[in-house]
Amino acid sequence: MSDELMITEEFIMSKILLIRGQKVMLDSELATLYGVETKQLKRQVRRNMERFPEDFMFELTEIENEILRSQFGTSNRGGNRYIPLVFTEQGVAMLSSVLNSATAIKVNIQIIRVFTKIRQSISDTLDMKLEIEEIKKKLSNQNKNIELVFSYLDELMDKQENKVERTKIGYKK
Repeated sequence: MSDELMITEEFIMSKILLIRGQKVMLDSELATLYGVETKQLKRQVRRNMERFPEDFMFELTEIENEILRSQFGTSNRGGNRYIPLVFTEQGVAMLSSVLNSATAIKVNIQIIRVFTKIRQSISDTLDMKLEIEEIKKKLSNQNKNIELVFSYLDELMDKQENKVERTKIGYKK
């Protein structure tokens, strides 16, 4: 498959950040993956702003940008003088409609597959947690039921031990 790009899922996952509670990718990372300059990517996005509502793409605040810079351990992340745009999964999908190169389309497909895999993994984890909680509830109820049975057995045994022998009334054979 010579048509396939050699970008691993792990590499793409390493470029996905959690900002404002959303999984996003930086414009500069996406531009690198698409093989275009960041300014070209931003230009295309700005020309098509109606395709990128706030839940698809947003600009970082100054504070978010400073935090991001400190996490990368460099003062300016390779000379980026502008506050980055970040794209959610839907924004990344929309980028394929404004970047028409074959590379951009192939990279987009890979990125969307990674986002989908992450979402599925989170969903599977949540399902597993819910199942575990259900099992815990059942076990808790079973423990309570077993304790109740033993309590009843103890009461019966106490009654048997404290039973006074009575003289029997009736016909003898």
